Amino acid sequence: MRFRSLIACVAALAAAGCGGGEVRSPRASTPPGDIILVTIDTWRADAAGFAGEMRVKTPFLDSLAARGVVFTNAHAHNVVTLPSHANILTGLNPYQHGVRENAGFVLEDSHVTLAERLRAQGYATAAFIAAYPLDAKYGLRQGFDVYDDNYGKGRATLDFTVQERSAAAVLEPASQWWRQAEGRKRFLWVHLYEPHAPYAPPEPFRTEYRDHPYLGEVAAADDALGRFLAPLIRDDTTVIVTSDHGEALGDHGETTHGLFAYEATLKVPLLVVAPGLAARREPQSARHIDIAPTILDRAGITVPAELPGQSLLGPIQPGDTYFEALSSSLNRGWAPLTGLIQAGVKYIDLPIGELYDLAADPRERQNLIDVRRREAAAARRVLASLPLAPPARKSISAEEAARLRSLGYIAGAPSSKRITIDDDPKRLVEVDSAMHEVIDHYQRGDLAGALRIARGVVAKRPGMAAGSELLAFVLQQSERVDEAIGILGRLAAEGEASEAAKIQLALLLTERGKAADAAAIFASMAPLDNPDALNGYGIVLADLGRPADAVAQFRRALEIDPNSAPAFQNLGILALRGNDLRAAEGYLGRALALNPRLPLALNTLGVVRARRQDLDGAVAAWKEAVAVDPRQYDALYNIGLVEGRAGRTREAREALEQFVRTAPPQRYGAEIANARRALASLH
Repeated sequence: MRFRSLIACVAALAAAGCGGGEVRSPRASTPPGDIILVTIDTWRADAAGFAGEMRVKTPFLDSLAARGVVFTNAHAHNVVTLPSHANILTGLNPYQHGVRENAGFVLEDSHVTLAERLRAQGYATAAFIAAYPLDAKYGLRQGFDVYDDNYGKGRATLDFTVQERSAAAVLEPASQWWRQAEGRKRFLWVHLYEPHAPYAPPEPFRTEYRDHPYLGEVAAADDALGRFLAPLIRDDTTVIVTSDHGEALGDHGETTHGLFAYEATLKVPLLVVAPGLAARREPQSARHIDIAPTILDRAGITVPAELPGQSLLGPIQPGDTYFEALSSSLNRGWAPLTGLIQAGVKYIDLPIGELYDLAADPRERQNLIDVRRREAAAARRVLASLPLAPPARKSISAEEAARLRSLGYIAGAPSSKRITIDDDPKRLVEVDSAMHEVIDHYQRGDLAGALRIARGVVAKRPGMAAGSELLAFVLQQSERVDEAIGILGRLAAEGEASEAAKIQLALLLTERGKAADAAAIFASMAPLDNPDALNGYGIVLADLGRPADAVAQFRRALEIDPNSAPAFQNLGILALRGNDLRAAEGYLGRALALNPRLPLALNTLGVVRARRQDLDGAVAAWKEAVAVDPRQYDALYNIGLVEGRAGRTREAREALEQFVRTAPPQRYGAEIANARRALASLH
């Protein structure tokens, strides 16, 4: 029967996915009311008290579980943030809406979101987002009256830190909006980033869970929900809580998520509390694509025929779950991972295929691919009938590349070579772990360790562009710029460099006085519609003595993104070069209003103030630049000289000593010698 069920589902899956196709008009037994959707990023299905985890305290979530339905066999379709939320908010499988990864994909306007359907029926709609991967630019804001993604866009520079805000910082404005919308039907989506890595729960959870900080972040999220969300929930409020995916925590050798699709990352918690819905634990399978039909059902809206899921408010019909993990394929050129769960049997389609009986083997230790061949063959036929090839990926900006690195991914261009069993991610777990280690060592300031491990990654996978780009990044940070240029130049010549890598290569060439070569790279990338590329090209043109052309590039960047702080910063630097201090100060002020922690803008503002003879103001700006980025060596040097002339000996000595100790001699040899002379003269 299991085999026949799979075959019968092929046609439906090809159109939209198992469980869909027919027109359904479910209606809740009670009048439509308020609806709250909570997604907790990276929350494992077993990481809560109601799920049996006794090491963590989750009283609020446990109270919801006691009142509603706990789906004990719920799954995502993706194991990274953006695609999973696109699945939830559209009710479509990833191959239907086209969002397949965290960068390079945007939900197109042609796809109707849950918020659009609810708003058309009179609902007030709002979303409150905790972190960068769900920025409004990725298309999920469609249909929301309010899409609050103020997660701290002005607080971080392009390092390895994902910009995020705490659960309390998300829930406070969400609860304010809820109260302001009183009197209307309300749909609220709240996204919390706890417990995503790095795990750093606030006190008192940091101390209480010092041996398991991941669970500490789960407890912190629960605490915030209890304080802010619990007071909003009335008897007629529908509440749905889930996660976008889980976290491996070492299962199957995976550190975090995104590489595999084992149960540690694919299985998700799912709670549904609704009027008239009896509390129970539901073992039937549920999926992210079922959430939109459930919410529409509760709102009294006919579920469109094109949605493949089903409402979870009534009897649950068996349905198959399609899933994928394409990050390592898109970013590293490894084998793409797709799969299917049907009647509790999970098939993973890779060069080394896998089949697991989840009821008998929930930890997926016994691969039955050679024992239950008929089921594996049937699943392959289903997958073969689906349009699974990802659409063309959009260019990835330098910012997105940095964020991918922070998540352990590198936005390299995938190789076009034929996939073999050597490209199966199971054979590359050590490489994946090593790439995470490179980032870890870099973040801890161990550049030598990061460089050693990055070289090992390239030696292990010499044809993987992402590994070479990572090595080039560490070389650049280690002041080995010529080596970085050599690696990036080779990738560009072989057609393997990502757009972000090409931009970085051009900027490094400019730094080495080869602006003409850099300009040729940008010209080959035309037409430019990426603000990062336009900013980079403008910098190159300025160094070539073409300020008017440079200004045109910066202004074009602002046309595309009016909030491009780097474009305003670059206009300020260009104005300073022309000694237009008023214009420079204006542009730098606009840049810092958008991002108060732009170190180069702060450094340049210090120079502007110094030229105005406002030396105290200049030192204040330079100190702020160094506080943001200790590698602002020019600022350190200037602080030392100005403070020394002002007679502030201690401040001058501290700055000059730090400059001598940290500035790279190959770039600052003369200044280091001068700083030593200045130190000798201080009394």
